[in-house]
Amino acid sequence: MKHLALIEKTQSLIAAGDIVGAESALVELADQQGDGALVEALAQLPPKDVLAVIREYDDSKASIINMMLTPEQFARAVVIEKQYRDLTRSHLRGMMNAVIFRAGGDPLAFLTTIGDLEGGSEALADYFEEKWSRVEAFARTGTFDAADDDGEIVPEDDLRANAWARPRLEHDEVADQDWMEMAWLLRYEMPDLFIEMLVVLRAKARAFELGLDADDVEPDDGKVETRDTDLGTVTPVVLDSDEESAI
Repeated sequence: MKHLALIEKTQSLIAAGDIVGAESALVELADQQGDGALVEALAQLPPKDVLAVIREYDDSKASIINMMLTPEQFARAVVIEKQYRDLTRSHLRGMMNAVIFRAGGDPLAFLTTIGDLEGGSEALADYFEEKWSRVEAFARTGTFDAADDDGEIVPEDDLRANAWARPRLEHDEVADQDWMEMAWLLRYEMPDLFIEMLVVLRAKARAFELGLDADDVEPDDGKVETRDTDLGTVTPVVLDSDEESAI
């Protein structure tokens, strides 16, 4: 196995909680042996260790590690991020934005690979969790204005029937490399995954209303009150009861 010493050092640093040190070791490898060596090393790290490094993103600087991740490596890390039980989802949103919208990257390749994995739609629902009522408004009207939201939810069959509707917002109007652009890409470029994610998001919102775990609530196209979410009042948060923390 190539770069065995570096892999062992990186894993030891991660186990000790020295994420900065682990990232530095990987960056040093790239500096000394080139980007190809870093790609090979990342391929040999288990997803949980890749995740430990990339979720500690710093949006003030570019990361060579984020630039070198393949869609497959990133997707495998994303689907296990929930094990950290980050109630704010800030780490998930930060690393997804940093990697999916990286310079010269292909956002659709990353989203496709995430969607193809078990747990991918759940990870995307977690990403949008704090914006769920505005995502519902987007699904219904094609805009993100939830100010007049009456809680009416478009049935899944209707969403599929109108999956290829003409966008009301052009891509460049929401090209913020953040959740609005992510939602736009999913709805208009990958509507099946958008709907799948939205069904999960609705289950999470319904669970919040009922005070239950999302896994205990069946997907429902009925009414769910959305006014108090995504307006700075309440955020639906669901913890995984059957997952061990990755920390």
